[in-house]
Amino acid sequence: MKSALKIDLKKLAAFSLNGEFQDETSTLEEHMGRLRRDKIDKPVIYIGTGTCGMVAGAGRTLQATRNYLSEKNIAADIVEVGCIGLCIHEPMMDVQIPGKRRISFSKVTEDKVEALLDDVLHSSLPDHPAIGQYSHAVHEPWEHVKQLNELAFFRLQNRIVLKNCGIIDPFSIEEYIARGGYKALTRVLKSYSPDKVCGIIEESGLRGRGGGGFPTGRKWKTALNTQDDQRYLICNGDESDPGAFMDRAIFEGDPHKLIEGVAISAYAINASKAYIYVRAEYSLAVERLRLAIEQATEAGLLGQNIMGSGYNLLIQVREGAGAFVCGEETALISSIEGKRGTPRPKPPFPAIKGLFGKPTVVNNVETLANVPAIIENGPAWFSAIGTEKSKGTKVFALAGKVAITGLAEVSMGTSLKDLVYYIGGGIRNGKRIKAIQLGGPSGSCLPEKSLDVVIDYEALVEAGTIMGSGGLVVMDEDTCMVDIAKFFTDFLQRESCGKCIPCREGSRRMHEILENITRRPVNESGHETLERFKGVMQLENLADVIKDTSLCGLGQTAPNPLLSALKYFREEFEEHIFDRKCRAGVCKDLKVYYIDVEKCTGCTACAKKCPTNAIIGSPRTPHFIIEDKCIGCGICFDVCKFVAVFVK
Repeated sequence: MKSALKIDLKKLAAFSLNGEFQDETSTLEEHMGRLRRDKIDKPVIYIGTGTCGMVAGAGRTLQATRNYLSEKNIAADIVEVGCIGLCIHEPMMDVQIPGKRRISFSKVTEDKVEALLDDVLHSSLPDHPAIGQYSHAVHEPWEHVKQLNELAFFRLQNRIVLKNCGIIDPFSIEEYIARGGYKALTRVLKSYSPDKVCGIIEESGLRGRGGGGFPTGRKWKTALNTQDDQRYLICNGDESDPGAFMDRAIFEGDPHKLIEGVAISAYAINASKAYIYVRAEYSLAVERLRLAIEQATEAGLLGQNIMGSGYNLLIQVREGAGAFVCGEETALISSIEGKRGTPRPKPPFPAIKGLFGKPTVVNNVETLANVPAIIENGPAWFSAIGTEKSKGTKVFALAGKVAITGLAEVSMGTSLKDLVYYIGGGIRNGKRIKAIQLGGPSGSCLPEKSLDVVIDYEALVEAGTIMGSGGLVVMDEDTCMVDIAKFFTDFLQRESCGKCIPCREGSRRMHEILENITRRPVNESGHETLERFKGVMQLENLADVIKDTSLCGLGQTAPNPLLSALKYFREEFEEHIFDRKCRAGVCKDLKVYYIDVEKCTGCTACAKKCPTNAIIGSPRTPHFIIEDKCIGCGICFDVCKFVAVFVK
């Protein structure tokens, strides 16, 4: 849905550059204010239509809102926005009426639209609880409604990358420019040399947000100083870690910020072509990115002779095939070249010899989205945020058993405890935390005692994990750490490209061993028992070999979830191996069911449903489960009407 407020894009871009345009300055300034909605003459209804919102039913909410306005003959604007980070509250709806502040409501399903709008459009608070309201110097506040930035979820955040997400219209380049967008790009093209831009980024201390934390400015300078007739910039948007959705939120909620960051970065290395590599599953992100590129080209901010600077840049969106290994930069380069996505040996590094054999810089989405703000505010501003060696902010996707799931952007140096308990609201249902998984499938599981560790590249490595791209999965006391290790090992062995033997065969063997210790040894011979224990004893050695000899980062880090789980939760592994017991009751094959003879009425329902005839007993007399025959399927537990079946 394109913005209804239109103006000549080249005039607007010129205004962004120097603040004036012939005799139309006052008209443009007034238009900018309308685009920012500083003053409105009719209601504006904002609906979050990012992926998380659509999954929660925002599409039906959007249609119900359109029907409501049509039936009531109400003149109002509907603006589709991205996710503000409170994914747990989707579908979200904000309403702004003339003179009043924008107010936000959670879980506005289609059946709640009419009652909510009936009240809000008549300046009354509905029964539906409000999350909060946006602060504004001029607009009248709603009584007894907190400001959004006062909520615990937002209070500790420092939103640089996510500043516009969920607030602005991602379909409108005009609104992005009205909020200061593309000023950094025009400043760079007008006043800075490529080497100067590289120096600013290096001075700021920005490090790659994709996981490795390599200094961004240093990488750019390497590519710029490598002599060649062509250079490329690649934005790595192949977000494939389970539980991670940071990049998707930027694509869908603020695509022009990424486009501007890509353009500045390409200029800094003197690249005339850039690629944004996005997972094909992110269809909504692809759609919004392509529209943003089209709008920026129409405005003269991309293409030939940008803003009269003599600089040319073409940006293409490439859809990945969904392979996890393509998140590794050399595999990603192979994929863009039309080849199978397999890693290449390094060196040479892509900054020297990358795409089509040319110097290539690969940065992830969050890294590039930081660039416009650094140019706009200066390197000293950015380097003042964070810790001594880790500058700026980091975006995290909170998932798992945390009370408030969603996206949070915090300054480096914030503790994991604050992220989980203050911003995330703690653990659901009053449970105790057991562990957090940080760094994606290649990261590590940290126990509760590690939550005092601060978010800092070196501090996290010292604690035994990595920053990763920002996925953070919280696990409570009902989680089985052996099962978690098995899940990630299974994921990584299936996603292995198969090029090198240690990763291909080693990860498969690790998964087989974990399968064996979570499976009941029914009719297992002495030889098979010996083989199972031998495999367990070799597990750590196998993991070390895979780490030391694999070709790329996927294989080198594949054993991390297992090794960290063994380090911090060894007793759970020993229970599975020696006692054949899963304390969390997650491993189905290790569940032992029994019947309480005091409660059993002999109805025979369980015996009739048992697939292995493991339940014996006469009608109207207590029944018993033969443990050696039981496969732990739990059917008896499900069908018992007298609550006589229990799990040991």
